[in-house]
Amino acid sequence: MLAASNARPRPYTHDDLIDFYHTGPATLMGRWLRTFWHPVYRTEDLPAGSAKPVRVMGEDFTLYRGENGTAHALAFRCAHRGTQLSTGWVEGENLRCFYHGWMYDPSGQCIEQPAEPDPFCQKIRVRSYPTEEYLGLIFVHQGEDEPPELPHYPDFEGERRFVTTHVMPCNVINNLDGHPDHAHIPFVHGTRTGRSWRQTGEYGIRPVVVEEDEWGVCTLAGDNQHGMPNVLIHVRPSGTGRDDVLRWRVPIDDYTHRDFSVFTGERRAVTYTEASDRAIEVTQAVLRGELRIEEIEAQESRPCITIAQDAIAQAGIGAIPDRSIENLGREDAGLILKRRIWERELRALADGRPLKKWIRSERFYRENVRAREHDHAFVD
Repeated sequence: MLAASNARPRPYTHDDLIDFYHTGPATLMGRWLRTFWHPVYRTEDLPAGSAKPVRVMGEDFTLYRGENGTAHALAFRCAHRGTQLSTGWVEGENLRCFYHGWMYDPSGQCIEQPAEPDPFCQKIRVRSYPTEEYLGLIFVHQGEDEPPELPHYPDFEGERRFVTTHVMPCNVINNLDGHPDHAHIPFVHGTRTGRSWRQTGEYGIRPVVVEEDEWGVCTLAGDNQHGMPNVLIHVRPSGTGRDDVLRWRVPIDDYTHRDFSVFTGERRAVTYTEASDRAIEVTQAVLRGELRIEEIEAQESRPCITIAQDAIAQAGIGAIPDRSIENLGREDAGLILKRRIWERELRALADGRPLKKWIRSERFYRENVRAREHDHAFVD
């Protein structure tokens, strides 16, 4: 079990316990999510000697890669006058501020103040964040406590893989609620999969059977694995020509989130990344009533369609949905179970009790390999 971190800043109410949509540092959901590692950037998008501004869960920081190739993460602003550190220069493994040249090492310690006759560097330190690189992604741990070991996925460590990323224009929970949701597939993705209910008159919806396991929520159909707090693995049946996919959905802020996906294949990731901007454009056009989804499916690329289909459904709920108008049924069993788990974990955090330690065991790896041998429905 992972010890709960941080003394609670104020008494929490029931509304706080069920507020999964706000993820700033002071919120319960934000504090819980910060006990995990999250991908924040693709490795290939951060060349050596470069610095980038990054926002995750409403928190801004600076990501840079030293000249020896190691990625580092520091506070967003310089401790001198508060300008943005990502506008400065990488020198060796250090970062020099653009404004007055103050320099910071990877721990956040100030090591140079060029204009000061009597430097007081030893008194100046900005926050640094633990970083690790894995599977073509840069992971950052934003919590206050010592980070846990970065989870590994041996079934995705082969050379045949590519990594994509795109932004979705809604709260991350809109997406995570849909992870164990099979009922949307024939309607949202029917045309793309070639099994449109409009053509066949058959929905092909399987019964929803879910349970909590040691890693998250298990859909007993066997084709998806849902890891806490925001990980999803799609297992593709062998012989379909489709790649297995490992996905994280990471909040940028309370109104947008980013998808990071690792595919076990050789398709070009750039096609998915380039398609994301177009997908959001057409999504917004559909939501404004200027386009129909059928027009998109006839005219756009498959990557664009893939992103837009989910974006239309998820952003159509509202950037942050109004749950008071929901009427949930048996088809929402996975969503309901996830919300109960989140509330339980947030309550434990608020009370200072231990949190569940989520582990993807060797059993999950074996099931992933075995699942490819069975004929499961395509889920996205």
